[in-house]
Amino acid sequence: MSQAQEDGQAASGPALPQTRTARHRRIVDILNRQPVRSQSQLAKLLADDGLSVTQATLSRDLDELNAVKIRNDDGDLIYAVPSEGGFRTPRAPLGGSAKEERMRRLSQELLISAEASANLVVLRTPPGAAQFLASAIDQAELHDILGTIAGDDTLMLISRDPDGGQALADHLLRLAQNGH
Repeated sequence: MSQAQEDGQAASGPALPQTRTARHRRIVDILNRQPVRSQSQLAKLLADDGLSVTQATLSRDLDELNAVKIRNDDGDLIYAVPSEGGFRTPRAPLGGSAKEERMRRLSQELLISAEASANLVVLRTPPGAAQFLASAIDQAELHDILGTIAGDDTLMLISRDPDGGQALADHLLRLAQNGH
């Protein structure tokens, strides 16, 4: 076992605390990112992240998260959880291009400005829209973005590249202006 696994984190990912809340968040992230057909498959994906769970715990977690089995576009039964926000009906995860398209569309609708400094980008939106845009950016899972922090009308993006803020701001502004 590697030191990263002993410390409760996947070798390639962030440290994950061994709490119920962190485990629930990780389950939701996995179910929103890829089709999961069984509890054993989900347990393996969690174990890959350094989270070891029993079948009983996983079953209880899925129940607490209101997870249900639905048919995806391929006709397979997969686990799904209710979406956050207003759309509460469980649905299959969006593919990568659909997530990026959603981020592009929301950038066009909501992005007012983008300013960069080193690896940080500050985005402005209309009041009440920052968390909505931040969620779309997070779900797009762009490798260049380490994370987002959102308030009411302002959000901050953190670039993985220590000097990548300006390139990231320019990219988002291009998306907002012409969609490319």
